[in-house]
Amino acid sequence: MTMQLLSSAFKHQSNIPTKYTCEGIDISPALSWSDVPQGAKSLVLIVDDPDAPDPEAPRMVWCHWLLYNISPQAGSLAESVKVDELPPGTLQGMNDWKRTGYGGPCPPIGRHRYFLKLYALDTLLSDMHSPTKEQLEHAIQSHIIEQTELIGFYEKSK
Repeated sequence: MTMQLLSSAFKHQSNIPTKYTCEGIDISPALSWSDVPQGAKSLVLIVDDPDAPDPEAPRMVWCHWLLYNISPQAGSLAESVKVDELPPGTLQGMNDWKRTGYGGPCPPIGRHRYFLKLYALDTLLSDMHSPTKEQLEHAIQSHIIEQTELIGFYEKSK
């Protein structure tokens, strides 16, 4: 079995509903995972946009959400999950808006891809005190057992 990441809000490689973006109420979509490999001690979720600022000429990857030390047994994150509703032990990283928490799609131009990447790790990470995406990716590098992703698309209405 291969680890899977799903959302009841949108299917893999389909459009993300406006509700979950800056044009909507900017809440996180419900997520669920299955078939986490045995031996996984924690999960990491990284949500980013590799098409920033313009998919025709991308210059950066924009980070929307970072969670780490998610319990593999949690199985899901509720829609619009608040910090006190995260699975016990889950910690947050700093997104590219320089804050923790979810920040939905808000592309300045064009149709962007949003990658929701879930990593199963063979360890529980120490508290990194709101790490950046780069810091978190460095910390997990040698601990990834398996990974999966869910891709969504979004383009602002004109």
